[in-house]
Amino acid sequence: MQTAGLFITFEGIDGAGKSTHIAGLAEAFRAQGRAVALTREPGGTPLAEKLRELVLNDPMDPLCEALLMFAARRDHLQQVIEPALARGDVVLCDRFTDATFAYQGAGRGFDLDVLGQLERWVQAMPEQGGRLRQPDLTVWFDLPPAVAAERLAGARLPDRFESQPLAFFERVATGYADRMRQEPARFARVPSDQAKDAVWRDVRQAFEQRGWLRAGVGA
Repeated sequence: MQTAGLFITFEGIDGAGKSTHIAGLAEAFRAQGRAVALTREPGGTPLAEKLRELVLNDPMDPLCEALLMFAARRDHLQQVIEPALARGDVVLCDRFTDATFAYQGAGRGFDLDVLGQLERWVQAMPEQGGRLRQPDLTVWFDLPPAVAAERLAGARLPDRFESQPLAFFERVATGYADRMRQEPARFARVPSDQAKDAVWRDVRQAFEQRGWLRAGVGA
Protein backbone atom coordinates (compact mmCIF):
# COMPACT_ATOMS: atom_id res chain seq x y z
CA MET A 1 0.00 0.00 0.00
CA GLN A 2 1.36 3.41 -0.94
CA THR A 3 2.07 5.76 1.93
CA ALA A 4 -0.03 8.92 1.76
CA GLY A 5 1.78 12.10 0.88
CA LEU A 6 2.26 14.86 3.43
CA PHE A 7 2.24 18.56 2.65
CA ILE A 8 4.13 20.54 5.29
CA THR A 9 4.69 24.29 5.11
CA PHE A 10 6.98 26.53 7.14
CA GLU A 11 6.11 30.13 7.87
CA GLY A 12 7.67 33.08 9.62
CA ILE A 13 9.47 36.32 8.96
CA ASP A 14 13.05 36.32 7.69
CA GLY A 15 15.48 35.57 10.49
CA ALA A 16 13.15 33.14 12.24
CA GLY A 17 15.40 30.14 11.48
CA LYS A 18 13.17 28.19 9.11
CA SER A 19 15.87 27.00 6.72
CA THR A 20 17.99 25.22 9.34
CA HIS A 21 15.07 23.23 10.69
CA ILE A 22 13.56 22.42 7.31
CA ALA A 23 16.83 20.70 6.41
CA GLY A 24 16.86 18.83 9.72
CA LEU A 25 13.30 17.67 9.25
CA ALA A 26 14.07 16.44 5.74
CA GLU A 27 16.90 14.33 7.16
CA ALA A 28 14.60 12.93 9.86
CA PHE A 29 11.97 11.85 7.33
CA ARG A 30 14.57 10.33 5.01
CA ALA A 31 16.01 8.37 7.93
CA GLN A 32 12.58 6.77 8.27
CA GLY A 33 12.48 5.80 4.60
CA ARG A 34 10.31 8.62 3.26
CA ALA A 35 10.97 10.38 -0.03
CA VAL A 36 11.16 14.14 0.57
CA ALA A 37 10.60 17.04 -1.84
CA LEU A 38 12.15 20.31 -0.63
CA THR A 39 10.75 23.44 -2.24
CA ARG A 40 9.90 27.09 -1.58
CA GLU A 41 7.55 29.96 -2.41
CA PRO A 42 7.54 32.04 -4.35
CA GLY A 43 9.53 29.65 -6.51
CA GLY A 44 9.92 25.92 -6.89
CA THR A 45 9.63 25.79 -10.70
CA PRO A 46 11.54 27.60 -13.47
CA LEU A 47 8.57 29.88 -14.14
CA ALA A 48 7.88 30.53 -10.47
CA GLU A 49 11.55 31.35 -9.82
CA LYS A 50 11.40 34.00 -12.56
CA LEU A 51 8.30 35.47 -10.93
CA ARG A 52 10.09 35.38 -7.56
CA GLU A 53 12.84 37.62 -8.91
CA LEU A 54 10.24 40.12 -10.10
CA VAL A 55 8.34 40.13 -6.82
CA LEU A 56 11.44 40.50 -4.66
CA ASN A 57 13.17 43.16 -6.71
CA ASP A 58 10.86 45.13 -9.04
CA PRO A 59 8.59 47.96 -7.82
CA MET A 60 4.88 47.15 -8.23
CA ASP A 61 1.54 47.83 -6.61
CA PRO A 62 0.01 45.39 -4.07
CA LEU A 63 -2.49 43.89 -6.55
CA CYS A 64 0.23 43.11 -9.08
CA GLU A 65 2.32 41.62 -6.27
CA ALA A 66 -0.54 39.40 -5.11
CA LEU A 67 -1.35 38.24 -8.65
CA LEU A 68 2.27 37.27 -9.28
CA MET A 69 2.40 35.36 -6.00
CA PHE A 70 -0.66 33.32 -6.90
CA ALA A 71 0.49 32.80 -10.50
CA ALA A 72 3.74 31.36 -9.17
CA ARG A 73 1.77 29.24 -6.69
CA ARG A 74 -0.47 27.79 -9.41
CA ASP A 75 2.51 26.63 -11.45
CA HIS A 76 4.20 25.31 -8.31
CA LEU A 77 1.14 23.28 -7.35
CA GLN A 78 0.70 21.80 -10.81
CA GLN A 79 4.35 21.06 -11.56
CA VAL A 80 5.80 20.10 -8.17
CA ILE A 81 3.50 19.84 -5.16
CA GLU A 82 0.59 17.78 -6.53
CA PRO A 83 2.80 15.26 -8.41
CA ALA A 84 4.96 14.76 -5.30
CA LEU A 85 1.92 14.20 -3.07
CA ALA A 86 0.49 11.75 -5.62
CA ARG A 87 3.74 9.76 -5.35
CA GLY A 88 3.39 9.63 -1.57
CA ASP A 89 6.29 12.01 -0.90
CA VAL A 90 6.67 14.36 2.04
CA VAL A 91 6.61 17.89 0.62
CA LEU A 92 8.44 20.44 2.77
CA CYS A 93 7.72 23.94 1.48
CA ASP A 94 9.31 27.15 2.75
CA ARG A 95 6.23 29.42 2.79
CA PHE A 96 2.86 29.03 1.09
CA THR A 97 -0.45 30.91 1.08
CA ASP A 98 -0.29 31.94 4.74
CA ALA A 99 2.68 34.11 3.78
CA THR A 100 0.59 35.90 1.16
CA PHE A 101 -2.08 36.74 3.72
CA ALA A 102 0.59 37.82 6.21
CA TYR A 103 2.81 39.86 3.84
CA GLN A 104 0.50 41.16 1.12
CA GLY A 105 -2.60 41.16 3.33
CA ALA A 106 -1.56 42.27 6.81
CA GLY A 107 1.78 43.79 5.84
CA ARG A 108 0.76 45.68 2.70
CA GLY A 109 -2.85 46.17 3.77
CA PHE A 110 -4.24 44.48 0.67
CA ASP A 111 -7.88 43.36 0.59
CA LEU A 112 -8.15 39.99 2.37
CA ASP A 113 -11.37 39.12 0.52
CA VAL A 114 -9.55 39.43 -2.82
CA LEU A 115 -6.75 37.22 -1.50
CA GLY A 116 -9.35 34.70 -0.39
CA GLN A 117 -10.88 34.63 -3.87
CA LEU A 118 -7.46 34.11 -5.45
CA GLU A 119 -6.79 31.32 -2.96
CA ARG A 120 -10.02 29.58 -3.98
CA TRP A 121 -9.24 29.91 -7.69
CA VAL A 122 -5.64 28.75 -7.49
CA GLN A 123 -5.83 25.99 -4.88
CA ALA A 124 -9.10 24.30 -5.83
CA MET A 125 -8.78 20.59 -6.68
CA PRO A 126 -11.57 19.68 -9.15
CA GLU A 127 -10.89 15.97 -8.76
CA GLN A 128 -11.77 16.33 -5.06
CA GLY A 129 -14.95 18.30 -5.50
CA GLY A 130 -13.22 21.67 -5.51
CA ARG A 131 -11.67 21.22 -2.06
CA LEU A 132 -8.74 23.57 -1.53
CA ARG A 133 -5.22 22.22 -1.36
CA GLN A 134 -4.01 23.25 2.07
CA PRO A 135 -1.04 22.03 4.11
CA ASP A 136 -1.48 19.06 6.40
CA LEU A 137 0.57 21.04 8.90
CA THR A 138 1.98 24.56 8.97
CA VAL A 139 4.90 25.18 11.31
CA TRP A 140 4.94 28.85 12.27
CA PHE A 141 8.31 30.04 13.54
CA ASP A 142 7.09 32.90 15.71
CA LEU A 143 9.85 35.44 16.31
CA PRO A 144 9.52 39.02 17.60
CA PRO A 145 10.27 41.31 14.63
CA ALA A 146 12.84 43.28 16.63
CA VAL A 147 14.81 40.08 17.28
CA ALA A 148 14.62 39.14 13.59
CA ALA A 149 15.98 42.56 12.65
CA GLU A 150 18.97 42.07 14.96
CA ARG A 151 19.70 38.64 13.46
CA LEU A 152 19.57 39.95 9.89
CA ALA A 153 21.49 43.18 10.43
CA GLY A 154 24.29 43.26 7.86
CA ALA A 155 23.73 39.64 6.80
CA ARG A 156 23.06 40.43 3.14
CA LEU A 157 21.69 43.06 0.80
CA PRO A 158 17.97 43.22 1.66
CA ASP A 159 15.27 42.64 -0.96
CA ARG A 160 12.01 44.66 -1.26
CA PHE A 161 10.52 42.87 1.73
CA GLU A 162 13.53 42.64 4.01
CA SER A 163 14.10 46.38 3.64
CA GLN A 164 10.67 47.24 5.08
CA PRO A 165 10.48 49.05 8.45
CA LEU A 166 9.89 47.24 11.73
CA ALA A 167 6.21 48.23 11.77
CA PHE A 168 5.68 46.27 8.54
CA PHE A 169 6.98 43.05 10.13
CA GLU A 170 4.90 43.65 13.23
CA ARG A 171 1.83 43.69 10.98
CA VAL A 172 3.08 40.53 9.23
CA ALA A 173 3.42 38.76 12.58
CA THR A 174 -0.15 39.78 13.41
CA GLY A 175 -1.25 38.40 10.05
CA TYR A 176 0.26 35.01 10.86
CA ALA A 177 -1.42 35.00 14.26
CA ASP A 178 -4.76 35.74 12.58
CA ARG A 179 -4.33 32.83 10.18
CA MET A 180 -3.56 30.49 13.06
CA ARG A 181 -6.67 31.63 14.95
CA GLN A 182 -8.77 30.80 11.89
CA GLU A 183 -7.34 27.25 11.53
CA PRO A 184 -5.69 26.30 14.83
CA ALA A 185 -5.63 22.55 14.09
CA ARG A 186 -3.48 23.14 11.00
CA PHE A 187 -0.79 25.11 12.82
CA ALA A 188 2.08 24.28 15.14
CA ARG A 189 3.45 27.50 16.66
CA VAL A 190 7.14 27.31 17.57
CA PRO A 191 8.64 30.18 19.60
CA SER A 192 11.84 30.97 17.71
CA ASP A 193 13.53 33.26 20.22
CA GLN A 194 14.88 30.14 21.97
CA ALA A 195 18.17 28.33 21.56
CA LYS A 196 18.39 26.40 18.28
CA ASP A 197 18.23 23.02 20.07
CA ALA A 198 15.04 24.05 21.87
CA VAL A 199 13.44 25.18 18.61
CA TRP A 200 14.33 21.85 16.98
CA ARG A 201 12.87 19.95 19.94
CA ASP A 202 9.58 21.80 19.54
CA VAL A 203 9.55 21.25 15.77
CA ARG A 204 10.21 17.54 16.08
CA GLN A 205 7.65 17.14 18.85
CA ALA A 206 4.93 18.55 16.58
CA PHE A 207 5.58 15.72 14.10
CA GLU A 208 5.95 12.99 16.71
CA GLN A 209 2.63 13.97 18.31
CA ARG A 210 0.92 13.46 14.97
CA GLY A 211 2.58 10.09 14.44
CA TRP A 212 4.52 11.28 11.38
CA LEU A 213 7.93 10.74 12.98
CA ARG A 214 9.00 8.05 15.40
CA ALA A 215 10.64 9.29 18.57
CA GLY A 216 14.41 9.03 18.55
CA VAL A 217 14.71 8.00 14.89
CA GLY A 218 16.58 10.37 12.56
CA ALA A 219 17.08 12.91 15.34
